[in-house]
Amino acid sequence: MKVLLIKDVKALGKAGEIKEVKDGYGQNFLIGKGLAKLATPDVVENWKAEQARQAQELKDEMTRLEAEKITLEATTIKIEKQTAPVGIQGSVGNADISAAIAEQLNIELDKKHVNLKKALKTTGIHEIEAKLGHGIHATLKVEVVGV
Repeated sequence: MKVLLIKDVKALGKAGEIKEVKDGYGQNFLIGKGLAKLATPDVVENWKAEQARQAQELKDEMTRLEAEKITLEATTIKIEKQTAPVGIQGSVGNADISAAIAEQLNIELDKKHVNLKKALKTTGIHEIEAKLGHGIHATLKVEVVGV
């Protein structure tokens, strides 16, 4: 029996490969556990179409992330805070920066992806690293302005 592996199977093969296996192993274990499908022409064609669609989605997402990177690096994010005798009242953290990016640039960036070593406690321009996904990083300029 020929099966199309949906997931990697140890000692048999990787996902996407078509393998010849014994009927009982293929039917009871591989197909029964959802690791493979019977390799009919329709199943193989659908698998290839799904892989092509996923590759196109990944390419589109990479293009979008690169455009967001260019926008983020070209713009200075402004955050206003109350001034104190020394620096500002409170501090500017990851959540503040993420919210400012969403408000000013309409780019959703999770606060966990803003790489801030310590909270910003002074006015001025600070450079901060942000992870956009798929290995793409952007260097943000955040200007903390005293009010």
